Amino acid sequence: MTTFVCQTCGVSYPDAPLPPAECPICEDERQFVPASGQAWTTHPALLEDHAIEWTEISAGLHALKVKPNLAIAQRAFLLETSAGAILWDCLPILDEATAERIEAMGGLAAIALSHPHYYGNMHSWAERFSAPIYVNAADAAWVQVPLPWLKFWHGDLERLADDALLIRCGGHFAGGTVLHWDNGKGVLLTGDIIQVVPDAKHVSFMRSYPNLIPLDESSVTAIAAAVAPFKFDSIHGAFVGRTIESDGNAALERSAARYIHAINTPPQN
Repeated sequence: MTTFVCQTCGVSYPDAPLPPAECPICEDERQFVPASGQAWTTHPALLEDHAIEWTEISAGLHALKVKPNLAIAQRAFLLETSAGAILWDCLPILDEATAERIEAMGGLAAIALSHPHYYGNMHSWAERFSAPIYVNAADAAWVQVPLPWLKFWHGDLERLADDALLIRCGGHFAGGTVLHWDNGKGVLLTGDIIQVVPDAKHVSFMRSYPNLIPLDESSVTAIAAAVAPFKFDSIHGAFVGRTIESDGNAALERSAARYIHAINTPPQN
């Protein structure tokens, strides 16, 4: 039996003698199957030429990134909270060097996920660290590997630690989630539920990024309202360089207003 990994999204599937006929996550309009067709690999094959690189973002906050780039090429984050280390979003691999480094830190208290595109190889991470995996219940149908570690949380807020809170925003996915870390100044980890754009001064919102399907006004308004009660100076998105370093609340507020104005304003000559 083999654990197969979708080469396009990096999500792992249940052990089987043959790969699945399709990847439901990539068949959905928010992702894509390449023109060349569905392709699969395995975790051992990926470990032959990929590894996880760590970058310290700030005190207690680390970005984890697979090198060379793999699948969607997202970064995950490890934050050191009052309840222990929490992994935010997941990666397609778990290499031994990373596992040992996390074990030396005391293991993982929890794994929390923004949405299905970043589920990665979450079952390997959960099994290695005996860590619960927090997925909003609205996205339960997208989980491909049933695990005893899964905790489907309901509603709009789920506290992981005194200083770490999950916030359901919806938008990109019904259960689309961000994480607020109250480290003093406040940090918002957003995956691409709230996407930091290249100028590092604004964010944006989409139903599908690769297929360029926008969100509607009500969804964007709901996202902005969901995070407005919480103070955050920095916003860290899913990709390298996609970070707003300061005044994050104001950046999100003006970005939502800019987006809504753009989709509601007739074309200008």
